[in-house]
Amino acid sequence: MDRLGRGQRERAHLPHRDVDPHEEDGLRARPAHRLLHDPHLRASALPSQYYVRVLSESWLHAEAFHAMSLQGLVLPDRHRAHTELLDLDPLPRSALNDPVAEAMYEKRFTHFNPIQTQAFHTLYHTDESVLLGAPTGSGKTVSSELTILRLFKQHPGQKVVYIAPLKALVRERIDDWTEGLCRILNKRMVELTGEYTPDIRALLAADLIICTPEKWDGISRNWQSRGYVKKVGLLIIDEIHLLGADRGPILEVIVSRMRYIASQTGRSLRLVGLSTALSNAQDLADWMGIGEKGFFNFKPSVRPVPLEAHIQGYPGKFYCPRMATMNKPAYAAIQTHSPTKPVLVFVSSRRQTRLTALDIIAYAAADERPEAFVRMADGEMEAVLAGVRDPSLRHTLQFGIGMHHAGLCESDRKLAETLFVARKIQVLVATSTLAWGVNTPAHLVIIKGTEFFDAPTKRYVDFPITDILQMMGRAGRPQYDKHGVAVIMVHEPKKNFYKKFLYEPFPVESSLPEQLAEHINAEVVSGTIATMQDAVDYLSWTFFYRRLLQNPSYYDLESTEPECLSEFLSGMVEDVFATLEEAGCVETDEDGGVEPTTAGRVASYYYLHHRTMLTFSSSLHEDMTVEELLHVLCAAHEFSELPVRHNEDKLNFQLAGTVRWQVDTRTCDDPHTKANLLLQAHFGRGELPISDYVTDTKTVLDSSLRFMQAMADVSADSGWLATTIAVCNLVQCCMQGLYPEDPSVMQLPHITAENAQALPILPKLLADASCNHERVTNTLTNVVGRRNAVEVVRVLQRMPIVSVSWGEPRLVELPSDSESDNEEGDEEHMWEVTVRLVRDNGPKQRKSRASAPQSYAPRFPKVKEEGWWLLLGHLPTQELYAIKRLSFSNSTSVRLNFPTTAGNLENLSEVTVILLSDAYIGLDQQYTIKVPVHDNSADVGVGLNKQVHPARARRRDEASGDAQEK
Repeated sequence: MDRLGRGQRERAHLPHRDVDPHEEDGLRARPAHRLLHDPHLRASALPSQYYVRVLSESWLHAEAFHAMSLQGLVLPDRHRAHTELLDLDPLPRSALNDPVAEAMYEKRFTHFNPIQTQAFHTLYHTDESVLLGAPTGSGKTVSSELTILRLFKQHPGQKVVYIAPLKALVRERIDDWTEGLCRILNKRMVELTGEYTPDIRALLAADLIICTPEKWDGISRNWQSRGYVKKVGLLIIDEIHLLGADRGPILEVIVSRMRYIASQTGRSLRLVGLSTALSNAQDLADWMGIGEKGFFNFKPSVRPVPLEAHIQGYPGKFYCPRMATMNKPAYAAIQTHSPTKPVLVFVSSRRQTRLTALDIIAYAAADERPEAFVRMADGEMEAVLAGVRDPSLRHTLQFGIGMHHAGLCESDRKLAETLFVARKIQVLVATSTLAWGVNTPAHLVIIKGTEFFDAPTKRYVDFPITDILQMMGRAGRPQYDKHGVAVIMVHEPKKNFYKKFLYEPFPVESSLPEQLAEHINAEVVSGTIATMQDAVDYLSWTFFYRRLLQNPSYYDLESTEPECLSEFLSGMVEDVFATLEEAGCVETDEDGGVEPTTAGRVASYYYLHHRTMLTFSSSLHEDMTVEELLHVLCAAHEFSELPVRHNEDKLNFQLAGTVRWQVDTRTCDDPHTKANLLLQAHFGRGELPISDYVTDTKTVLDSSLRFMQAMADVSADSGWLATTIAVCNLVQCCMQGLYPEDPSVMQLPHITAENAQALPILPKLLADASCNHERVTNTLTNVVGRRNAVEVVRVLQRMPIVSVSWGEPRLVELPSDSESDNEEGDEEHMWEVTVRLVRDNGPKQRKSRASAPQSYAPRFPKVKEEGWWLLLGHLPTQELYAIKRLSFSNSTSVRLNFPTTAGNLENLSEVTVILLSDAYIGLDQQYTIKVPVHDNSADVGVGLNKQVHPARARRRDEASGDAQEK
């Protein structure tokens, strides 16, 4: 039994006879679904069946045998539709016939490359949608820029949306186009990723929107109410061949939805898909509505800079020793193929970057050439090393070798990139994500291993072929090299596979069925789907539908006959509706109609998995504590993707002994437990065991904010006042990195748990700072010193002091069809109260601000504006009547409604209004509003007759948990 609770797992070997070498897997005591791929399957020699045998690695005579019939298998057509590269004279830059556009490329090239030349007329002189399939390094980005130039020239006022699958690619486009395209053309561009969410004004004013698939999917779901979505005239999707990857369904839904929007609005939409070479590119083009003029699918061998590839096999059953045996050949490859030119070495993990770099240094030292890769003077090197924070990177840079991975801080990563691009260092060892992110081409690329550790399955799995091609594509610099070199080091049994298929165009299949429930729910919420037939019709817009007809066996469709196809799609939709109904996201009727529920709307708005909504709906209840809510938050399905790397279960076990709230130490290898521990470590402000956990904490915090907002909506919909307040308190804890019981003054710089006891609570300190600046400075000087006291006062002046006032409640008549009407019709009126919020402090120029000021939250990884929750409830019954989420710069007024009775009371005598910050702990305010005697005969007038300054308001003292008069 595993004492750390890592789960019982048996190692087993799965040989599929007469096909490929066996595969090893870990089997748990639960159903598992795993596909054994046979790359040699051909229609001309299709066997009648395969034999699969499962052998235990630990137990004698523990085996299973299964004959897998292939009799009903229908293979797809073998598409070989390639675009021949014509022998054309390269077009000069002047072919743009626009001096401003030519200025964009003045310092980059004089002539377009052969691929750009061949597609130039279609890209620049027509509005045809385009699919451009070409190898990495073929200049596809410049090709997409030609379509942008045409849109801005021919269709002013329309917007461009550029979708990249990774934030690193988005950042690369932002950096490149900020200095180039946008500056020269005087266009406005916004970034839309998990780290940056511009306000509505920025989106309305933007000419160019650069975003990740998830962000545009979330925005375009409500396209009916978002005019800027309808103004999109050009949609560019980079790396569209990733349709078959994990995030492929999002790309598929985006294209389908944007085409549907264009058909509904009658506006033209140009689609541009950028891809590597595909074997079924014609299916992709047909689905996107791309005609013959816009179809370009060049062979993988077509590259502006020819690539020389070497595939080397290495024996060894175990991963880490096999990686170690590759280090000396990697050093030898550098000496053979690129002794003086830039070299990129791709590895699978952050640990491997360090081990590989150290071994290369050792081999260079053994050759008595320790500084063979250094390309700068000693004085310059010393200045560079002074700014490096990571000790391992500082060490390797001394020998001309950089490292690049997500565990490094932003400044260290940028420094490694800059030094490599500037040719100050010769070798850069990086994880595979660099291949998709920063454009750092080299003469030689070494791919050291084609496997990575997949945390959810706890095993090493192969990189997708697309990733291998992307890494290889970094070899060969168009400005410097006549050819590039790639050395691919693989496990010996897989050598023949890579030799055969590395340059074969591969098919793209749809992954939409795996995530169909989330996207169907979004369309139900938007109103696109109201019946089962609507859902079937919706599927006909997708790439999945087209591939279903072409490759039915891949999707478990027995026949493409109309009756069988209709039954298959109807069954799929029924299953999705049943799944969503079980999760509480939709309600169906006997006639096949479907309507969204509140949970469904929340899931769509906050981009949540239906399992997450099921967890929230079933786990949230009345009177929950912040600790209980943290466990619910970390149970979100999305956190199952949080990596628990090799040996991190041991680190989690150690971390569990340092946090304040207990976790189940038997589940230390569970990503949900890790998320809980990371958040508690964030609250406790303790040291994390490794740098990877810093990056993981940022990931968890980034997702947690929208999860908690969804939890607040679910709780508010149920009318739970105490639970809703506790959710808001949890948001404050995440923003400030504190437990709810910690002194609120610890939000200020230089204030720790030790010296916080010498200071008053934050509301008192804030009120004093607004009226007696010198006295507060002197008080703080005695605690943190004069210099630090000045900084603390500066932060205090940023924090909000908000006055709350309200008008006398008045009765308002409900609409006749209001859901609040009961069957007897005795609930025809509701009370309405107008609450006014005024920010009393801050610089005078804030009066002209259009948006709220930024909150002070240095421990939160993203910049965030100040926001507030305004709650109206009844304390005796703990009922929540109304909740408003708002953000303002100077002042705002909000109308809140509440019923005329509460519980068993005939009339309400008073209600409570509560103001909660979404960023600061201890600034909450609570007031009692007296309700006039219930009189249906006349409305009660409104007048703002109660003014209370927050310095004298009733606030929550977080140290005691009780509300006190201040």
